[in-house]
Order: sequence, then structure tokens, then C-alpha cells
Amino acid sequence: MNKKELGEIKKNFSAESGLFTLNKVLYAFIDGEKNIACSEVKSYVLMDEDECSVVMETLKKALGGSLGKNLTEYAFPNESYEEGGAQYTLYKALKGKLDDEDANSELISRISENAAIGTAYTVIVGYCSYTVLKKDKNDDKLDDEDGDFNFLVTALCPANTGDDGLFYDREREGIYKKANTEMIISRAPQDGILFPVFSDRSADVNSVMYYTRSPKKPNLSIVEDVLDCTFSYTAEGEKERFRAVLTNVCGDELDYTVITQVNDIIEDVIAQNKNETEPTLIDSPRLKNILADAGVSDDKLTAVDDVYARIVGEFPLKASNLVETKTVLSAEAITVNIGKDAVDKVRTSVIQGRKCLIIDLDDPNLKINGIDTTVETSEANDAE
Repeated sequence: MNKKELGEIKKNFSAESGLFTLNKVLYAFIDGEKNIACSEVKSYVLMDEDECSVVMETLKKALGGSLGKNLTEYAFPNESYEEGGAQYTLYKALKGKLDDEDANSELISRISENAAIGTAYTVIVGYCSYTVLKKDKNDDKLDDEDGDFNFLVTALCPANTGDDGLFYDREREGIYKKANTEMIISRAPQDGILFPVFSDRSADVNSVMYYTRSPKKPNLSIVEDVLDCTFSYTAEGEKERFRAVLTNVCGDELDYTVITQVNDIIEDVIAQNKNETEPTLIDSPRLKNILADAGVSDDKLTAVDDVYARIVGEFPLKASNLVETKTVLSAEAITVNIGKDAVDKVRTSVIQGRKCLIIDLDDPNLKINGIDTTVETSEANDAE
């Protein structure tokens, strides 16, 4: 499922879209001890307007963010389609259209038994239909229908008691602390599941999309235990491995210029491929070319393949996860943030035997702690 296909589903995930229908909604409340406290199915069209709005908002958020960060597609292992497996359970619920009580029960039980949430939460599952229109050779939609894409969107929303603070009690004519024992269900899901994925304008039941609100801290129990899939690197994990590859390959050549050049080149690669539907990837051969363009010597480049295989493995890294929007230089008790357009104004040098960081100022006026000041120059200073 590429970003164009994801964008098409997200764009039409709305009550206003004439191509989309949210048919049934399955609710289940899981307490802090993993017990299923309640479970029910509702017809979306029979809900009141406010409830419809919240459900639509919540389920759409389970498709939020971008591919490779909040959203990651996983392929099911072959055994997952056997009875009791994740793919089998999801497919059974999909075919049952949330009208099959046994299928619904199996799905909710699988989530409650395997998801490590750590608090009470609500599972909201929507059975949806999207009318797929055919496209011509110019990628323009035609009026002819190409069938329906039926899918399940699942949102896992934490629930906690709210703290309403102090309130004025008119009857007692005083200010008191209001104790709230109601479980408030978050509208923002912590995790989500899309099954099947929308690929080549049809359903791919052999893959599933996992959503996390926190890309740096995805819930591994959902990926591995609920969905039977093998977890891949987070965006931050990819960046950490990329840094390790640079350090091991470049060694003593890894200076300010190389680091900033590599970042600039990757940004250029992303820009050149911005119209592509698939994410821009950095594999070992492409990284070798990037490092060569950044000035790394041929002797160092011979180690790229082995180092990449040892640290990253066989999978390419997503370019969007590797770039930095600003350059941060850190030393003991010193941190300097350098904007994207000022990278070339900073350099390192050795002056009178001391290692120095030099920042070129086109304008002598600057602010220190929010106070306007000016860098004064003198002939004596210039001579130094």
C-alpha cells in the first residue's frame, strides 16, 4: 500500500464522500486486568449524530500520520491464516461484516489477551466499504466502478478517569473538589489496525497496516502477538542504525562537512522522488554513491556493503527517516542549533593549537538571551 493508495482511502474516509460507507461498529471495553467488560455492535446509520461524529473522527485517526512513521505495513506469515491465527481471525470478522458474533468474539478476545496496553481501553472496530472507480491510463478516475473495497479499521483508545478539579456547588454555596469516577475514552487512538490493505486498487488480505500514535514507542505486543507479524525498525531505530553505519564506514573522515553533505544529498534524493508513490529508500549501493558524493575516500567506501549488512541487514532504510531538519552541534556544556540555510556558515578549525568552532556572521547584529547586541570587530582581533 503506497502513499497514493493510502491517501485515496483517507481522503474518502468521510460521511460526505459518496464512495464511502461506514456500515457497522463493534465496541468492546477492556478493563485493566484484560477482562472484556462489555461488547456490542451498532449500525452506524442508527447512531445519533454526536456519536457518529466521534466514531468517524476516531477511526480516521487510526489511519493518520505518514507511511514509515505512524503507519507500517506488515505481511502475515503463512501460518497466520491457519485457524486461530491473526490473519484467519481478521478475515473471519471481515467476511462476517461484524454480524457474526463468534467472529467478533474471537477478534476482541485475541486483542484483549495479547495486547499489552497497561490500562483500561476501548476497542472500536468499523466495517467499511469504499467504491473503487476504474482509472484510465492517465491515472484519472472514470465513472465505471471496479467493485467495493471492504475493510476493517480498528482503533484502540485508552480510557481513564478524568479530574474535573474544583467546582462551585450552588446548593451548598461553596467550592468543592469534584470526584469523577467515569471512564473517559480518548478520541485519539493509541494504536490502530487496517485490514486488508488497499493495493493495486483491490484488497490484499495477506498484509495488514499497523498505526501507532507514538512512532518512537510502537506497541510491539500488537505487531508481534496480536498480528503475528515480525516487527521492523521504528523511524528513530532506522536513524540510529544509519548513524552507526556512517560512524563505522567513515571513521576519522566523518567530520562536519561530510555529515552535513550527506544530509543535504539525501534531502535532494527525496526531492527528486517526491512524485513517486513509494517511499524513497536508501540501500547499500545508494548509500555508497551518497558517501562518494560527500567526499568520502574510496578506501572507506569499500566497507559500506559489509557494515550495512551487519548493522542494518537486508532491508533498505526510508530516506525520510534519515534526514535532519536542522544541524545540532553538541559539546560539553555547549549546544548550537544551526538552521538548514546556515550550514555553510559554520566550520571547524584549529587556531593557536586550540580546536575551534567558527560561525561566519554576515550581519554583526545578533541576540543573546533575547537581548540585542552587536559583535564588535577590531584590527587586533582581525589579526588574531
